[in-house]
Amino acid sequence: MPKMKTKSSAKKRFKLTGTGKIKRKHAFKSHILTKKETKQKRNLTQTGLVHESDVKNIKQQLCL
Repeated sequence: MPKMKTKSSAKKRFKLTGTGKIKRKHAFKSHILTKKETKQKRNLTQTGLVHESDVKNIKQQLCL
């Protein structure tokens, strides 16, 4: 049986933490930034964690 391939889109978007959680970036930070407040843009810069209901799907895409 051949090796499982990692989804390229998933490996670009997600990283694993040391404890096994999955980090992600926030959306809405790429363009049309003039109408967003500075506070909102600053908060979107920080990384977040993937919701527990999505973890199984993403781990499957990352072949973990």
